[in-house]
Amino acid sequence: MKLKYSFLLLIAALSLSGCKTDIETFKENYKLEITNSKLNWTEEDTVVISLVDAASIGVDSVIWTQNAAFIKGGDEVSLSRKLKNQPYGNLTFKATVYKNGMNTTVATKVKRMPKEKVKIYKYKVINTYDHDTASYTQGLEFYGDSLYESTGQFRESDLRITSVETGETLKKIDLPASQFGEGMTILNDKVYQLTWQSKVGYVYDLGLNKLDEFKYNLSKEGWGLTNDGTYLYKSDGSSKIWKIDPNTYEELSYIEVVTNDRIVSKINELEWIDGKIYANVYTTNVIMVINPENGKVEKAINMSHIVKEIPNYSENENVLNGIAYDKKNDRLFITGKRWPKMFEIEITQ
Repeated sequence: MKLKYSFLLLIAALSLSGCKTDIETFKENYKLEITNSKLNWTEEDTVVISLVDAASIGVDSVIWTQNAAFIKGGDEVSLSRKLKNQPYGNLTFKATVYKNGMNTTVATKVKRMPKEKVKIYKYKVINTYDHDTASYTQGLEFYGDSLYESTGQFRESDLRITSVETGETLKKIDLPASQFGEGMTILNDKVYQLTWQSKVGYVYDLGLNKLDEFKYNLSKEGWGLTNDGTYLYKSDGSSKIWKIDPNTYEELSYIEVVTNDRIVSKINELEWIDGKIYANVYTTNVIMVINPENGKVEKAINMSHIVKEIPNYSENENVLNGIAYDKKNDRLFITGKRWPKMFEIEITQ
């Protein structure tokens, strides 16, 4: 009798464990459906998206976003979005549904690509300068006459001010041994520096005195960083470049970097030059020039020959990774991780 009773208890326990909770049922109830789905989306199209409420649970409110950017909020369960002047790549639409104190987020996406092929450009070397081979370069940027550099590797990472002419380190501050330094940029007399996988960045004054630190939550990792004079732009190792508020550190939206035939991943070091983002693609010898409004690669510079000047170059370690534009003197510089040289270059056709 005891055996039969124990068996019934076991069956009841298993049955209960298989039951879904209210929150699980709630989360599984909703999905997004593109009601006018098509294979090829153009500038003239409008995508129409509906929130499907399978069990008619209802909604209290819905917040709609596109590539993390807020579109609208309220109780509307559908979205009509014109694609004219929208970014390329995957446009990811999300609806965050709120009901009875619970919430869940569902997503769908459309993909559109530019038609024009990327123009390939060449370069010529104007000047060559010494570069510190101990510097595992992650970020490089001029501010006035000063050249700032962010370096990586655990127990080696720092932020420094260097001499262009000699490669000498004029001043530096070390990061904690547990942090792997990444890209940096300077905006409004503040130096912003990323770390790799710690999801934390640091803010300094121009003398490298620490002022603040910030976290990033939506973007994957910390890779490259630049700014347009108002906002920060951050790469995270994927195809995305995030737009960030420099005061609140909120990740406002993102673009995906695309050519006519592919979405480009491993976007790394960034530099803002004349309204465009110049980006190094990690482990390649290519610098891409990107439209920051839509992610389209407008041209690419083939830097493959310059690595022949680097005796310690390696395809997986001491790679090209440093772009700095001297706006005051209209000069463009590139270097790499532990490279003994930094080059002033001119882009040619």
